[in-house]
Amino acid sequence: MSKPINQKNTGSSSAEVSSLSYQGVYSCPVCRHGEISEIALMDAFACNFCRHIFTANLEEQLLKMADSSLPLTWYWNGKRWQGLPRAGAELDWGAGLAAIAFVLLPPTLVGLAAYYFPSLPNDPFSWFPIFWTGLTFFTHLTCVVWLIIEYYQFPVFAFLRVWQQQLLGRRQ
Repeated sequence: MSKPINQKNTGSSSAEVSSLSYQGVYSCPVCRHGEISEIALMDAFACNFCRHIFTANLEEQLLKMADSSLPLTWYWNGKRWQGLPRAGAELDWGAGLAAIAFVLLPPTLVGLAAYYFPSLPNDPFSWFPIFWTGLTFFTHLTCVVWLIIEYYQFPVFAFLRVWQQQLLGRRQ
């Protein structure tokens, strides 16, 4: 899926086509929809779809995202990009347990308060404690999902744009 899409005619042999070079055009390792190519007069790549900028280490066949606060790096294996793990930024079982507690504990407390102190049966706002419990759950779940998206740098807007283009393309 992530292979060189178009190799400029440089007179190179087919063995050199699979190595990372500034003359090549490759699929973007972030959005996986756009193409990265060299930025003119710079030793960097840019995606024509998600607009991310990358720096390359051609000797080690590595590509690093330059416009991110997190050091995301990919290795070019000759056919596709492979993500490299980030040093010192691993998610362990403690983070997962904290995320589960952050999502479940507040709505449980709100729900228990609504259960032990119910509203009057004919009260027009008797629906509000259930609504507030659900809103608390979805708000905390949204916070955890947002943090996961930020950690893994999932390009949400690029994904939605591709999805929109595919839907509009099918209808036309």
